[in-house]
Amino acid sequence: MLNLKLLLLLLPLWSTEPSIKTDKLSEALAFAKKNKLDTTICIMVDMSLPSGKNRLFVYDFTQKKTIIAGMCAHGVGGGSTAQKPVFSNKVGSNCTSLGKYKVKNRAYSNWGINIHYKMYGLEESNNNAFKRIVVLHSYTPIPNYEIYPGNLFGQSAGCPVIADDQMRQIDKLLIKKKKAVLLWIYN
Repeated sequence: MLNLKLLLLLLPLWSTEPSIKTDKLSEALAFAKKNKLDTTICIMVDMSLPSGKNRLFVYDFTQKKTIIAGMCAHGVGGGSTAQKPVFSNKVGSNCTSLGKYKVKNRAYSNWGINIHYKMYGLEESNNNAFKRIVVLHSYTPIPNYEIYPGNLFGQSAGCPVIADDQMRQIDKLLIKKKKAVLLWIYN
C-alpha cells in the first residue's frame, strides 16, 4: 500500500492537464506590456496538443495560474488533418494562423453563444486575421470536456473555436477589460 507522502509525490506525474511553458508566459507578459495590452490575463493556444485535449488556456498573471482550460479546434484548410494542422495566413486558406493577436471588440456571432471577439494579428504570420474574419467564438457541438483520442477536426475555417461554456467564461473576463487582451496561438 502506498503511503501518503509517496502518493503526494506521484500526483503531479499523473496529472493529465498540460501546463503552459514558463518561458512562453514570460514572453507573453513582456509582449503585453510592450504593446500596451492587458497585463492581468492572456489566452494561450498550444496547437502542438491534440484537438481532443484541452489546448486553450486562459492564464491569470496575478494569480499565477490557469483559470480556464478547454479544447480548441484548428482550421481545416491547406491539407490539415485531425492529427496535423497546417498553418497559413492566406485569405481563403481556412487554416489557423500562428502568432500573437490582440483580442477586443465584442460582436454578434452566428455560432455558439452568438458572441465573438475580433482578432487582430500582430505578426507577419497572422496579419491578415481581420481581413480573413478570424475571430474567437464558440460552436455548440464542441464539448466542455476532453474527448481524446477523439478530435475536433472539421469545426473551424481558421478561427480558434471553443465550447460554449468556455466562451461564456472568457466573455465574462473580456467584457470587463479596458485594454485588448493577448491571444497567442503557437505550435
